[in-house]
Amino acid sequence: MSTTRIAILGLAIGAAVLAAFLAKGFLGKPEPKQIVKVDKTEVVEVLVASKDIKVGGLMDRSAVRWQKWPKDIVNSGMISKKSDPEAMDKFEAARARSTIFQGEPINERKIVFAGESGFMAAVLPKGMRAIAVRVSVETGAGGFILPNDRVDVLLTVKGGNGGKAATTTFLTNVRVLAIDQSFAVNERGEKVFDEKINTATLELDPTQSEVIALAENRGQLTLALRSMADNGSSEMGDDGPRLAEGLGKSSSSGEITVMRYGIQSRTATGD
Repeated sequence: MSTTRIAILGLAIGAAVLAAFLAKGFLGKPEPKQIVKVDKTEVVEVLVASKDIKVGGLMDRSAVRWQKWPKDIVNSGMISKKSDPEAMDKFEAARARSTIFQGEPINERKIVFAGESGFMAAVLPKGMRAIAVRVSVETGAGGFILPNDRVDVLLTVKGGNGGKAATTTFLTNVRVLAIDQSFAVNERGEKVFDEKINTATLELDPTQSEVIALAENRGQLTLALRSMADNGSSEMGDDGPRLAEGLGKSSSSGEITVMRYGIQSRTATGD
């Protein structure tokens, strides 16, 4: 065999060995280890809105839920389950002071409780007014009227020049928002509770509020408690307060106009 052939054969063998070595190195290289990042962010459960809550909306269990929240972005206004585990029960009767969107953490500054400033405004439906009138125990169904009851409002006006008194029902199906004791001033000038007089806060529309303010100034108001069956009947319905047929303020001061069965009459209420 010639020297040239031996050299070529040697190079071929060397190339084959090198190729085998390189192939072994690539094929035998271990797969890189997958790095799994562990999220070490601490979380706490905070109270959030489970749906959009409008102004005045009830904060009951259907409106709120607990949700995990990064601990490092929880602020003092949020309500955590760890610090207040009974929060859902506590807020059952609360109302939203402003709109709360779904998923938004509940902030106590956006909630108002019964007895707090702003609660009455949150409870009032749009377009309605809360007006307080003075009623005695005798004219308030013996003290059995409670918030959320429905009442009819009667007006008794004394007749002029010794005439007979007249009573008319001029507001029906009125919701009572609150019943509070009234204050009186004794002979020493001290402010004390008047046990015989209560203040009833009623839910009325603007026109009805004007009429009842005039009526209170001109006569005695009596609240007649309505049956729950009447509130749900097809005749009356639960559609809010109504003025009696054709009743309203007249253009002349001190009169209330009543229209019944197509006949108009005016009741003078005095100066």
